[in-house]
Amino acid sequence: MSVLMSAVAEASVPVVVQQHLDNADVLRSVRSVLVRAPHVGLDRLRRLDDRLAASLDGLSIAGDLGRRMCLSALETPGRGTVFAATVGAIETRDPALLERLLSLAQALPDTLAGLVSAFGWVPAASLRGITRALLESQHAFRRDIGLAACAMHHAEPGEALDAAIADPAQAAQAMLTAGKLGRVDLLGECLHGLSHQDARLRFVSARSSLLLGDRQASVRTLAGLALEVGPYQAAAATLVLKVLDGTQADALLRGLARNVDSVRMLTRGMGVAGDPRHVPWLIDRMDDPALARLAGESFSMITGLDLAAADLELKPPQDLALGPRDDPHDDDVAMDEDDALPWPDTAKIGDWWQANAPRFPAGGNFFGGGPVSPGRCLAVLKSAGQRRRIAAAEYLSLMSPGTPLFNTAAPAWRQQWLLSQMEA
Repeated sequence: MSVLMSAVAEASVPVVVQQHLDNADVLRSVRSVLVRAPHVGLDRLRRLDDRLAASLDGLSIAGDLGRRMCLSALETPGRGTVFAATVGAIETRDPALLERLLSLAQALPDTLAGLVSAFGWVPAASLRGITRALLESQHAFRRDIGLAACAMHHAEPGEALDAAIADPAQAAQAMLTAGKLGRVDLLGECLHGLSHQDARLRFVSARSSLLLGDRQASVRTLAGLALEVGPYQAAAATLVLKVLDGTQADALLRGLARNVDSVRMLTRGMGVAGDPRHVPWLIDRMDDPALARLAGESFSMITGLDLAAADLELKPPQDLALGPRDDPHDDDVAMDEDDALPWPDTAKIGDWWQANAPRFPAGGNFFGGGPVSPGRCLAVLKSAGQRRRIAAAEYLSLMSPGTPLFNTAAPAWRQQWLLSQMEA
């Protein structure tokens, strides 16, 4: 086998190897969007992951040529090239290349996501020894990478996590890891971060505390962040609304309604709150082009209805300017976060709701067509789009504190295997 591999490596054509590298770069970038997309299910993610794996295999089979081309690409590094090079460095046990990539990611934070995602992509067995060395490093940056790897693979960091959570330089990553791993023994340490002046640390502390079972201080902190327009509003609101009772959820939604800048968050929040009383309001918003698709998604979050499959969608409006445009002088280059969501047919949806509303009693917390339950969450993880799958993973941990957070960004084949184990 080694002779055959060597022969293949020697015969590798540079243009073909370059194509593998380019494909890996592009597919990794596409994947970073799809793992958060509302319309992408596990089957579609699997198809992309198979293509990405084939490109990485091509680089691996190319041997030294593949390594040299990865090194050349690092002269102008991007997240995709750092991802591909890191996967190769881990799988070939290349300490010199891995050292270079760690130093590069620390110096160029924009590439860090590529490096970290590579640690999540490779099998846990490939990280034996590598993760332990990172956790024992003298540098907090590398210890953080080790903790992130443990969180993605549900591997126990042991005393390294206990030490990190008390280290100001590592507190944020340590608390994030504790929450993802279900380390309820570290709940007290996570709660200490709620009074921190740094908003990111407060958010991470509150998120992990909530996942680990706290329903008091963390709820207050997340509710406060949910009412502040800023980088943590959406994540805070969509998490805390999953544990609030009807009265508490209504109070938070009223707070969002008082701020005109929070109307999108209000529309999303009604879907997360899951109370069918809000469905008529959502249907009314479907006539507003700026909110229509988001309102349709929230309607689907409650009812479980696939608007496209049920023929309850319309063609996109003509000449509607939403999201980035082709004008090079236009500074608005942000992606449309509603991209790929169906445009709801308000009339048909109104008729459907009138016929089906009795199935959804007011005051309930509905998710994907029925009350929240472990079985429903498992079904959503198997068949729904990524946004709803992320919500299902959070529900599973919230319903049973100490349950590790299901990694909906893991390679699709690993997720499918884990789901088969959970179902069994």
